[in-house]
Amino acid sequence: MRMAAAAAAGLLATSAVAQTVPTNSAADAPICTDRPTKSNFACTVPKGLVQIEADGFNWLSSHARGSRTDQLLFSNPTIKYGLSGSSDIQLNWVPFTRVRTRNAAGQITTLSGIGDLTMRFKQRLTNTDGAFQLALLPFVKLPTAPAGIGNRKLEAGLAVPINISAPGGWTVTLGPQLDVLADFDGRGRHLGVTGLVNIAKQLGPFTVYNEIWTSQNFDPSGSVRQYSYDVSLAWLPDARWQFDIGANIGLNRDTPDLVGYIGLSTRF
Repeated sequence: MRMAAAAAAGLLATSAVAQTVPTNSAADAPICTDRPTKSNFACTVPKGLVQIEADGFNWLSSHARGSRTDQLLFSNPTIKYGLSGSSDIQLNWVPFTRVRTRNAAGQITTLSGIGDLTMRFKQRLTNTDGAFQLALLPFVKLPTAPAGIGNRKLEAGLAVPINISAPGGWTVTLGPQLDVLADFDGRGRHLGVTGLVNIAKQLGPFTVYNEIWTSQNFDPSGSVRQYSYDVSLAWLPDARWQFDIGANIGLNRDTPDLVGYIGLSTRF
């Protein structure tokens, strides 16, 4: 889950050990995460266990109309707790971020502070032994970030992670999502939709991900349409740890040019 809700996110991956669609909720099952890439997975944290998924480092770079913006996230942890064999609760928060903008005239402004707080609940709807997996993932974003880093508005949405196992160690993930977003002028709310197709290939303890992602923000002042190609690599040295690295490449001018990150996940 990569909350590009800076929006979500949102966020956000298949287990890289010998399983195709990672769904097992047993305490001794390999860790299954919502990272790397922006995709979410139908798997949940085993009952009574805690799981942490975090960026060790995250850098965003964007150019628009002669200006350049760079944003650094110093950790971006998602803390999960298993409520049952098919559900968990999640909390995502950025403890510190720095945004540096240089406009067309060469003037530089820098903002630093905390990010927004996002609360999520995941309910898996399918059995763990099937090749098709489905979950519901409602979320709400609380405006804890200062103005200039966040929009100071409450926002919410519903993601529907879909995982499909294919022969040969392949996994296909679909990620439809509906968002209720604040208007840019702060006076109302409107809908947005997010979608993605993620194709993952397991290679021993490694998994390679390729993803096409889009966000369609239907703001009354004018729609914003974003598209990116996302690629990443995850490594599971054992059942409780995952390490990953990845990049998101913007495909149009409304999308950040590049997002690069490294991350880790663990469960206990």
